[in-house]
Amino acid sequence: MAIRPESVESEKVSNSPIDEKHAVDSEVASVTNTLDGDEALELVGKERTQQFSEDYNKRLLRKLDWIIPPICAAVYFTQFLDKTSLNYASIMGLPITGQHYNLVSLGFYAGFLVWEFPTVYISQKLRVAKYLGANIVVWGAILMLHASTTSFRAFFALRFLLGMCECCVAPILVLIVSMFYKKDEQAKRVSWFYVMNGLTQVFGGFVAYGISFYDGKVIAPYKIIYLLLGGLAVIVGIVVLLWLPDSPVHARVLTKEERVAALERVREDQSGTANKHWKKDHIVEAVTDVRTWLIVLTTLMTSIPNGALSNFSNIIIKSFGYTSKQTLILSTPGGVVASAMTLFCGWYSDRFRSRMTPIVYALVPTIVGSAMLIGLNDSGKKGALLFAVYLIGTFGSALATVYAYNASNTSGHTKKNTINSMTMVSFGLGNIVGTEIFQPKDAPAYIPGKIAILVLLTAQIFVCYLLRWINIGMNKKKQAALEEIKTRNGWTDEDVKRERERHAFMDLTDKQNPFFVYVS
Repeated sequence: MAIRPESVESEKVSNSPIDEKHAVDSEVASVTNTLDGDEALELVGKERTQQFSEDYNKRLLRKLDWIIPPICAAVYFTQFLDKTSLNYASIMGLPITGQHYNLVSLGFYAGFLVWEFPTVYISQKLRVAKYLGANIVVWGAILMLHASTTSFRAFFALRFLLGMCECCVAPILVLIVSMFYKKDEQAKRVSWFYVMNGLTQVFGGFVAYGISFYDGKVIAPYKIIYLLLGGLAVIVGIVVLLWLPDSPVHARVLTKEERVAALERVREDQSGTANKHWKKDHIVEAVTDVRTWLIVLTTLMTSIPNGALSNFSNIIIKSFGYTSKQTLILSTPGGVVASAMTLFCGWYSDRFRSRMTPIVYALVPTIVGSAMLIGLNDSGKKGALLFAVYLIGTFGSALATVYAYNASNTSGHTKKNTINSMTMVSFGLGNIVGTEIFQPKDAPAYIPGKIAILVLLTAQIFVCYLLRWINIGMNKKKQAALEEIKTRNGWTDEDVKRERERHAFMDLTDKQNPFFVYVS
């Protein structure tokens, strides 16, 4: 439903009094003249021509919140269930065991890794939401095919294809959030869909628990899991195709006036929207930016535990002496703990405009939980060991904050896609390694794997604070450079504001744009 037009007040903005050759320093001006801007320029132009009241923007934000986060959450809910279906199937009669189970777990992330760069390249050329929806429908069909075979080779191939289809999810959802929401709104909205990782653990545990009572005379219980989750994915894919907007420019769920208002809301953040052209200088800047590699490193350090625990957590709980049915139901509180931490980190990140500190908050309980699992391994204290398992699930919130970091600290459409894809390649690599740190020979305690998790996440804390320190330093340098430009050109504060608005949709990278401010 459209927001009533009388709540908007429009006015023409006068042209900048500054001569074009003095508008920005010479380096930025040369970049601007050689690059085409965002598709947002089709609607709003370089300069702000309409002003929208605060009340109007609040109503628009509420409308966006009723559309974008729920659909993103449904996508993530489906993806995480589908990705971890192997974890449930592993204790419900799955015929793939031992090292073959490890390899099938790895197969998903191998496909994820191989197809990440191609899928991001293709998505930039197409309407991103439509591309996402098509992938979801396809992976739903692939998941249902898991019920048609008991062969290791077929399972590996299907998991590989599943990873290829699902690897586009996080880059596209993060990109959509960055286009519709301001920097101090993004982490919370990312947490609203990423929280599904924890909630699916609860939902999936109860569903698998219910199915486990079936005697399997007609169809094996693990096959029911695949048919049910695959069908759900197909439905979600259709919803995405019909209702998830690709960008503010093409959002059919908004009126033209609302699309303009959505773009003007994010103009100040200088993050831009969409551009269909891949730009070499954006790619070069992404791969030569030390912060990119620190994000890759912190993602890798988070993803190795994820690859291990997402496939072996139920096996670990069962090793405490519980039955398969008990394991399924006892795994669910861990999802509640993980969900609570995700929502807290999202709220804290936006409330205090901080990205790295919430990551540390997410890591510490996992470090403590890992230490407990190692130290209490032979104690026989089931309650304490279960509590430790619930604690170790908090680390997943770190990746949600990494997504928010990328959304808030990267400008230039090609650079955004490059960094998002590098982040997800690191995610895939980490998960591949993670599937192998819990070796069959170390069962049932898997002490070497638990020690690896403890060491990795402890080291990650130092990487986070290094990244925070670098961003703070870059903001200081940007502020000093802006003051120099302001003095050199004789700009007033109003002139600075006008030039900042003019640069918002020029598809400049964060380093090319002198008005871009990093969130540490």
